Amino acid sequence: MAVVPYKEKDTSKREQVAEMFDNISPKYDLLNHVLSAGIDIYWRKKAIRLLKPEQPKKILDIATGTGDFAIEALALKPDKVIGVDISEGMLAIGREKMKKLGHDAVIELRTGDSEKLLFPDNEFDAVIVSFGVRNFENLLRGLTDMYRVTRPGGTCVVLEFSKPRRSPFKQLYAFYSNTVMPMIGRLISKDQSAYTYLPESVQAFPDGPDFIRIFEQAGFTKTRWISLTFGICSIYIGKKGS
Repeated sequence: MAVVPYKEKDTSKREQVAEMFDNISPKYDLLNHVLSAGIDIYWRKKAIRLLKPEQPKKILDIATGTGDFAIEALALKPDKVIGVDISEGMLAIGREKMKKLGHDAVIELRTGDSEKLLFPDNEFDAVIVSFGVRNFENLLRGLTDMYRVTRPGGTCVVLEFSKPRRSPFKQLYAFYSNTVMPMIGRLISKDQSAYTYLPESVQAFPDGPDFIRIFEQAGFTKTRWISLTFGICSIYIGKKGS
């Protein structure tokens, strides 16, 4: 059974995720930095640095939200970054952010379903996603479509929460994510379900070697898994054969 934000509703996971992000969009950036003590910025920078040798010129940022990962990708000096997301609330805030920072000439944010990408085959030098694949209704379908739009020889980088495997950090993180995180999320965002959903979705997500298996099933090769910060977060890298 799929983990969803609003268990009392019978709408699809996709619809519920869009509704959840619309609800929390005004406080999303603040919550991200507070809940991770700012370490999410380091995670994004590290993931983008892995693409530096590739020098991608056209990048797709999946589940872009308010565009933080797309902004980080500017360090690669691309010609174009396109971000897609299903939440209009998140995109509206992201577009304002791009204008304010002067990035709107390079970064374009579009409404789009990450599992049904409206782009031709082999369109992007790199496809990136941070904290988004966990919310896919069908993980394999979403990854397969990401593979489709990556050009031959291109790279996909996935940044996602994962489950710490070693004691005592495993127990400490479980307490934080199941007790502290929902409390802070509820206080700041006023949406209790959103920050109860977060730890539940992380727990249910096939991380580590399990994710790599699905990643490869979608077509990616030369895959790697990099564990960060005691296993709280992971980077997955895959290539599309040329």
